[in-house]
Amino acid sequence: MILIGEKINGAIPSVGNAIANRDEAWIIDLVQRQEAAGADYLDVCAGTTPELEYDTLCWLIDVVQSVANKPICIDSPDPHMLLRVFPKLTKPGLVNSISMEGEKCDVLLPLLKENPEWGVVALCCDPKGIAEKAEDKFALAVQLVEKAAAYGITPDRIHIDPLVLALSAVDNSALEFCKAIRMIKEKYPSINVTAALSNISYGMPARKVVNISFLVMAIESGLDSMIADPLNRDSMGVMYATEALMQKDKYCRKYNKAYRKGIFGVKKTK
Repeated sequence: MILIGEKINGAIPSVGNAIANRDEAWIIDLVQRQEAAGADYLDVCAGTTPELEYDTLCWLIDVVQSVANKPICIDSPDPHMLLRVFPKLTKPGLVNSISMEGEKCDVLLPLLKENPEWGVVALCCDPKGIAEKAEDKFALAVQLVEKAAAYGITPDRIHIDPLVLALSAVDNSALEFCKAIRMIKEKYPSINVTAALSNISYGMPARKVVNISFLVMAIESGLDSMIADPLNRDSMGVMYATEALMQKDKYCRKYNKAYRKGIFGVKKTK
């Protein structure tokens, strides 16, 4: 599983406060804890107003890159903002994101063509919004892959997100999402299918129970990348256990190593 650590996002109140106070030590600690917990990429999102986004992203990039061993997944809803900050990034990572909305593909795919070591997060949505049916999610995925191919971008560079809708609003959301994963992986075996899984439980009580149950379903369906909180011990434990049960972890080595490192399991007390 490729884990994109989601915590460096100004929309999270504690992170927003750290950004507003330019608290480098707080951000550095968050970087180091996410890496220690197994993050493969560090999502960096200003999560602020448009007029503050450039300065905020520049500051965050500088702080994160000063200590990070893992690459950045640079994140903004504005493709032109991603172009502006891209020169500051010193290590190949992920661009988050393109979709069939607006000019995102037209702006960002040329950048990815010029930087073949970079990957991209691609969201299965268009001006009509997020598709509910698996077949419609799949059709959007095909459009995105074909658009990327026109710029020489192969499926293995893409982290495609079929986008899960809240179960409280769409009662077959999980089933349609998992069906879409299987359809996408069948057509593009080398593509990375990703998701922000916690969206499934929006508006529900005991969200953790729903989230980790959905994680198992998604991994079994072929999910191989996720945008998640690596500091969530329950989710991390379920992820490692599911991969071991599905014979994706030979002799449970990753599971045992993660447990010994304290990434999940019962916290030790002094």
